[in-house]
Amino acid sequence: MATKYPRLQSRAITSTPEYAENMAEMRKLCEDLTSRVAECAIQGSNSSVKKHLARGQMLARDRIESLLDTDSPFLELLPLAGLGMDGMTVGGSVVGGIGLVNGVECMITANVPTYAGGASNEISVQKSLRLNAIAVENRLPGIALTQSAGANLGQQSRVFHAGGAMFRNLAIKSKLNIPTCCVVFGSSTAGGAYAPGMSDYVIMVKERAQVFLGGPPLVKMATGEVVDAESLGGAEMHSRKSGLADQLARDEMEALRMAREWVASLEWLKLGAVPKGVDVEEPVYDAESLLGVVQANIRIPFESREVIARLVDGSRFLDFKPLYGPNLITGWAHIHGFHVGIIANDSVFFPEEANKATQFIQLCNMRNAPILFLSNITGFMVGRSYEENGIIKAGARFINAVSNSCVPHITVVIGASYGAGNYAMSGRAYAPRFLFSWPNSKCSVMGPDQLTGVMEIVMRDAAANAKKQINEESMNARLSVFREAVAEEQDVYYTTARCLDDGVIDPRDTRSVLGMCLEIVHGNEVKGGNLYGVSRM
Repeated sequence: MATKYPRLQSRAITSTPEYAENMAEMRKLCEDLTSRVAECAIQGSNSSVKKHLARGQMLARDRIESLLDTDSPFLELLPLAGLGMDGMTVGGSVVGGIGLVNGVECMITANVPTYAGGASNEISVQKSLRLNAIAVENRLPGIALTQSAGANLGQQSRVFHAGGAMFRNLAIKSKLNIPTCCVVFGSSTAGGAYAPGMSDYVIMVKERAQVFLGGPPLVKMATGEVVDAESLGGAEMHSRKSGLADQLARDEMEALRMAREWVASLEWLKLGAVPKGVDVEEPVYDAESLLGVVQANIRIPFESREVIARLVDGSRFLDFKPLYGPNLITGWAHIHGFHVGIIANDSVFFPEEANKATQFIQLCNMRNAPILFLSNITGFMVGRSYEENGIIKAGARFINAVSNSCVPHITVVIGASYGAGNYAMSGRAYAPRFLFSWPNSKCSVMGPDQLTGVMEIVMRDAAANAKKQINEESMNARLSVFREAVAEEQDVYYTTARCLDDGVIDPRDTRSVLGMCLEIVHGNEVKGGNLYGVSRM
């Protein structure tokens, strides 16, 4: 039975006009997110979809749904990759996520063949590499639902060089005993052929699946040989002659059933300990109220304890050093029965906050407790007195601890994520197991007003040093363009499109997402370790 920690008492006043106004703004942001996610679920033009269905083939998302256990959740990852980017498809022409297959959490990927034949573009590669990293770190068997024309030749230089790692990773996973299965539904050419070639187990659909390094036109051009696609690389040939296929399915549903049987044959066991027989308490405060306590405008502060109270079991939280470094909240809680350490922000970091975080991360590693970072941080405090007080050394110890921590980190950006504060709060560069953003969040080196102000000071100082008269109109025009660029690049949809998080999530879904992530990270052993090399004292 989980330890009963003290219960957090919400201080939110829900009857104020400000609360109602903020909730309305947050709902708008969530509605916008919903519409964007719906956009990513579109699988090509109507004509492409009709043609695909007319061949008796299933759409990518239907294949995933038919593979999963009945009522299994599916944690879709990086769904908005490529959004708004020139030459990219939303989602990168691949659907990826984690769901249950015969009771086993599996990383499932599916090419979207109704987008340019499932060809991989630059974002497809970035997304696939991130999905692979998640599968390896969390020891997840992989199932690839494959139908791909290979690389998008118009982006060959951006796909070819980085994309080779996708096949190297399959070989590495096999060595690590992380099993992979490739189900081939249609034509898989060139790079698309290496996915089954490098997988542990291959299932091909009769009279539909075709796998070859070069299709009939390339073979004719290279060798003069005239051969049809089925003879060159059909499922029957690979099942009876080449031996590439381990199973030959009569149709797509049988292929998916065979994939489920393959998972069952693994007799897969988690290496991490998961709570059993625990009565999970729901939070005292409902998830809907998150939209009232979290600010739509990140320039307005809010209390991270209010967020914690709406995420953790029974709204129970054991504070660590509540009176020291109060801008940083640290403590222990349970989420869906899993014991976690939580680090959250209320304002900028001073040396005290950094020292507190460093010690807390050490304690979590001693207790083998995963760490949840709730990031709403503008950065470390600057100024002469703080430099003299050792803010750099304290911050370095904090970042050192984050870098060398051995327990899983899960990061949720719930507001601002600026500068070195992003690093300290286990941003993308610090390899958290999962990183999600809320639709109100922003991420950059600093806010557009601050960054533009710094640029103006630099430009004025440069002109003064050169003893030149500054052109105010020209400078203001340049600063305006610069500010707009920074504002665009800090936007959550700009960053998620470039795979800088694992997805934008509705705040109300956060507890469920965290529960899944904690279950997933325990696929591997959860064990802390020594944090330090050299540290400045």
